[in-house]
Amino acid sequence: MAAVPWVALILSFVATIHNHIGLVEASADIGVCYGMLGDDLPAATEVVNLYKTNGIGNMRLFDPNPAALEALRGKEIDVSLGIQNEDLPQLAGSVDAVNSWFATNVEPYLNDIVFSYISVGNEVIPGSLGIYVLPVMESLQKILDDRNLAGIKVSTVVPGSALGVSFPPSSGEFTLEASSVMSGTVAFLAQRGSPLMINVYPYFAYASDPVNIRLDYAQFTATSPVVKDGELSYYNLFDAAVDSFLAAMEKVGGANVDVVVSESGWPSDGNGNFTTPELAGTYNRNFLKHITSRAGTPKRPGAYIEGYIFAMFNENQKPEGVEQHFGLFHPNMQPVYPVF
Repeated sequence: MAAVPWVALILSFVATIHNHIGLVEASADIGVCYGMLGDDLPAATEVVNLYKTNGIGNMRLFDPNPAALEALRGKEIDVSLGIQNEDLPQLAGSVDAVNSWFATNVEPYLNDIVFSYISVGNEVIPGSLGIYVLPVMESLQKILDDRNLAGIKVSTVVPGSALGVSFPPSSGEFTLEASSVMSGTVAFLAQRGSPLMINVYPYFAYASDPVNIRLDYAQFTATSPVVKDGELSYYNLFDAAVDSFLAAMEKVGGANVDVVVSESGWPSDGNGNFTTPELAGTYNRNFLKHITSRAGTPKRPGAYIEGYIFAMFNENQKPEGVEQHFGLFHPNMQPVYPVF
């Protein structure tokens, strides 16, 4: 029994060191998004244990849910923590509000949880809330700097719709609306050495145009190049999408900014033959393999790109159709299909 406090002390030391100076390398394991839009989901303590049982080393929280944060204390799961979109206007208008948010949702956990990222908004660029992202990022960064918390990176999450041009990948470019916000955001990321968080869903591209987008290209199963872009060859749509974002950032001064794939996945139901457990399992197993292989992309070979599968559970309070069927697990914690 005497060993238990020492274990807790060591875990606390590891979390503290990472959050302050970032010397502890982030887990190379795959991440999974922990969405909570369901009325039949298990308790947070059970969910955290499910992450541990399946060797999932990274969790993305869309908001600072207190029960989840308490359950994560000392569990050695790296956390990407989100700020809710509806909170952005108030936070952008008040440094005190940002300080209060941090004091409530991050500071109490710093000794027990490794925070990899704080994401300011989810898919608000392009959109009316996009103008609030950079001011909140700057206020948060000052808090982190003042506390010497260099291990925590500030970013925002952008969707594929932020790109006005995505093909070929080298022509990737933000939409006019997104560019007006992304130029300042990318400059901030470049200055701080922080990545842009991007949501990448080959499923939606395939399902919207199955005549021109091959299934094997969308599922990482093509055995020969499908797209040639100059000297670069693309075997899968995921790499093409990532490289389109990299090219778009280059055009607004972010040539050295990295990306984290904050969401990717494939629904197991809700759209006929496009959404089966077999297709979802194939995509997510191959996504996991691709991320953990550290193969990078044709534009950045060998680069480690962190990735999060969306999502941990099927969530019955999301819109009907495919949105309810992205989960790796049913609410009873049984797998929808094998991945790990």
